Amino acid sequence: MFRPGWSGVAVGIATGKAMLAAMVLGAEGVQVGTRFAVSEESSAHISFKETIINSKEGDTMFSLKKLMPVRLFKNVFFIKINNLESNGASKQKLQNILGTGRPKKGIFEGDLSEGELEIGQVCAQVNKIEPAKEILVNIWQDYLVEYKKINALS
Repeated sequence: MFRPGWSGVAVGIATGKAMLAAMVLGAEGVQVGTRFAVSEESSAHISFKETIINSKEGDTMFSLKKLMPVRLFKNVFFIKINNLESNGASKQKLQNILGTGRPKKGIFEGDLSEGELEIGQVCAQVNKIEPAKEILVNIWQDYLVEYKKINALS
């Protein structure tokens, strides 16, 4: 939870290097979402996790701008929504197509076609399912390596 005067970054953080960059720019904390979505402990469906680890640059796109802007994998549902948005669909029409439970359908039930597959752009950097502890250790070790490089320059 954010507190007054606190700054953080919640986009594009998958490595210690990215975390350090956010800190150098003034963030006091970061939120790591995509890497933990593929952790062993994540309740996301295995099909969703595999989609993430097999993704490449350009597999996601910013969408649902009239409702709640979010980055989605390009699947059948995304194409429908994107076409509606491009053709000026109203907020209400988009909400009707979205309905309720669409993210659950995609992320937790594994419907890779009609589900809403929300994920960060950094998904192309994530290439394996691993325990959350290993994710934290790897991010922290990467952060320390990059931090030492910066300090060596000064």
